[in-house]
Amino acid sequence: MNGEDIGRALRRMAHEVIERHRGARDLLVVGIHTRGVHLARELASNISRFENCSVDVGELDIGLYRDDLDLRTDIEPKSTDIPVELSSRHVVIVDDVLYTGRTVRAALDALADIGRALTTELAVLIDRGHRELPIRADYVGKNLPTSRGEVVRVRLAPVDGENGVWVERVEAA
Repeated sequence: MNGEDIGRALRRMAHEVIERHRGARDLLVVGIHTRGVHLARELASNISRFENCSVDVGELDIGLYRDDLDLRTDIEPKSTDIPVELSSRHVVIVDDVLYTGRTVRAALDALADIGRALTTELAVLIDRGHRELPIRADYVGKNLPTSRGEVVRVRLAPVDGENGVWVERVEAA
């Protein structure tokens, strides 16, 4: 996917969110750090533009909720910012790639510690399959079947200086 493809996917997903919720009332879009936050902002911006209203955006750090903390030494704390009370909102969690489902599980745990939303949904730019947990996305930019020997790289201009999605083959260790 190039930058235009990403923009088109986010606009389509925004329309799907609006259609499912019959507008943007009581909506909160929450991005998982790092690229999910930028995608959440763009998704919320599209929804706001289409509905001519303001849509709240939050940021979620799931680092301490991961189930592989003992295997990782690179966890750097980021900010969690949920600007409104969850109990009155329909939350759409946003991430760049859905793979095993473990990141989403961590996000659900992190949100549960903050409060209980009216509903919680998941929007991802890429769904690459290979789930290890019973998790599915409600809104998908692109289904991209991959092998376990491949890595999906999402690059976003605010973080990486360019927009695009690439699939790369990784060498076995």
